[in-house]
Amino acid sequence: MKICVLSDTHIPDRARELPSVLIEELKTADMVIHAGDLVDPAVYKALCEVCKDVRIVSGNMDPAELKNKFPDRRLIKAGSFTIGVVHGWGPPNHIMHIVKDVFKAEAPDIVIFGHSHQVCNTRDGKTLYFNPGSPTDNVFAAFKSFGIIEITDTITARIVKL
Repeated sequence: MKICVLSDTHIPDRARELPSVLIEELKTADMVIHAGDLVDPAVYKALCEVCKDVRIVSGNMDPAELKNKFPDRRLIKAGSFTIGVVHGWGPPNHIMHIVKDVFKAEAPDIVIFGHSHQVCNTRDGKTLYFNPGSPTDNVFAAFKSFGIIEITDTITARIVKL
């Protein structure tokens, strides 16, 4: 199973549309996970046009329309693994403490988050913590990016720089 992961698209504030390289990658995905801050509801529509299985959580910058449509956190089953998804909040240097606490009781295999626009692909114990960065903004990061997670009998995750 191939999962494309993105967050913090902030359309139209940071870009008019998703990068074409990302759109092409999304077309080959079995699932797309967006970890919040779409900002424009049209982003959801665009994602659904290229992938049948789109999972989203709302972020702090999303308008009420999106916050009412999507939860602020969710658990997803992918094969034999569990994925926790949350946008995150607060200062970027405390984001790991925040997202670890959100799913403490569930202990998912993967925790996907956003908010900081800074990539993260690290394990703590048996949990993979994964932030794909932002495909449209590099004000808070050295580059624009998204992520790909491959799930078979193991988990492989990588950051794709744009």
